[in-house]
Amino acid sequence: MPHPSASAPTPTTSGTDLSAAQVARWRRRLAQRLTVERDLPWRRTRDPWLILVAEVMLQQTQVARVAPAFERFTSQFPDVETCAAASRADVVTAWAGLGYHRRAVAIHESAKVITADHNGVVPSDLEGLLALPGIGPYTARAILAFAFEDDVAVVDTNVARVLARAVVGAPLGATAAQRLADSLLTKGNGWAHNQSMLDLGARWCTATPTCAGCPLRRSCRWAREGWPLPDPAWRTAGTSRPQERFVGSNREARGLVLARARLGPIGPTELADLAVSLGDERITTAVAGLVADGLLERTRGGLRLA
Repeated sequence: MPHPSASAPTPTTSGTDLSAAQVARWRRRLAQRLTVERDLPWRRTRDPWLILVAEVMLQQTQVARVAPAFERFTSQFPDVETCAAASRADVVTAWAGLGYHRRAVAIHESAKVITADHNGVVPSDLEGLLALPGIGPYTARAILAFAFEDDVAVVDTNVARVLARAVVGAPLGATAAQRLADSLLTKGNGWAHNQSMLDLGARWCTATPTCAGCPLRRSCRWAREGWPLPDPAWRTAGTSRPQERFVGSNREARGLVLARARLGPIGPTELADLAVSLGDERITTAVAGLVADGLLERTRGGLRLA
């Protein structure tokens, strides 16, 4: 496989260069060659609440970490009403191990909105889903596709790589990638099509692709052209970027403070102990962010889960 290049082409933003005939051929290829490969707990249900929880958990977190956390969380909060009635502290505590705890707050707030404004029923339309806390365009479309089996295409970092490399052999802007994904979706097959595209990107068309054995190897435009550099996925909208190092980061400090808060209120002594290992500045920054995000609240004696 080729090595990274210093330069990269400009993403395609005006659509794809596929003709109607090419789109039809790609639809047939995808239907014939792709299968749903991974058995994941949220794929065994069409419950919109459980799908919503899974998709929010999957934001910025790998599947291997989400699977056990999903089962723990949904056993405690199996439906909208249970989550809405719980305290924020209980929801944040149940989120332990996943990081990016603002997502837990978003799920809790979404449950309360769904209960108050939608009679406890998760919205089944794009506008209604986008109005929920923490639900962006990708997550909303994923809920429509995987809970309601609507014929809408989802484009995450895995799917974006497949589209850029295999289908067009060039970088894609966000609008072009979504439009291309929509065009390749066969009506009535939205659930399986989207899941198989996600699996293809997760198993074969990874950041460093494993082309040998890929079911699209003979059709992949980038591979057929000899893998010219730069990789089309490098400048494609929605593809992942390297995450900041965890050790020494603000995420690490926030996680340690929250882990201590789950054990009980944090007083001056506990804060001082944390400052010994993390430093005063990191603790101050982490606490301020956690309070601003609604995860902690200040008390007369210190801090506690909100």
